[in-house]
Amino acid sequence: MRAGTLRHLVMIQQKPAVTQNAFGEEVPGWSVVATVWARVETLTGREFVAQGQAQAEVTHKVHLRYRPGLEPTMRLVWQPQGDVPERVLEIEAVLDDGARREMTLMCREGV
Repeated sequence: MRAGTLRHLVMIQQKPAVTQNAFGEEVPGWSVVATVWARVETLTGREFVAQGQAQAEVTHKVHLRYRPGLEPTMRLVWQPQGDVPERVLEIEAVLDDGARREMTLMCREGV
């Protein structure tokens, strides 16, 4: 994997973690596992239809260096550029290249 293609900075977040606010109430939140460089690809209409047979809601492919422990219960937070609001990508599938060098995450955009 060429480092130059990894031009998007994304945060990997874990399942909701429960914390307490100032009043002692339990507040669900996400904890940051890591911030990594990745290549985020928005799927075109044709790719979306092709993927739609197996996974109807996959909207993004994310390529990154191999990282053990990634699971479909996690999510990515990505801010494309400048004033564009951040986007939340829920991981649908984690695909390993078999050589433990790179991974592809099939994601869908969430809220």
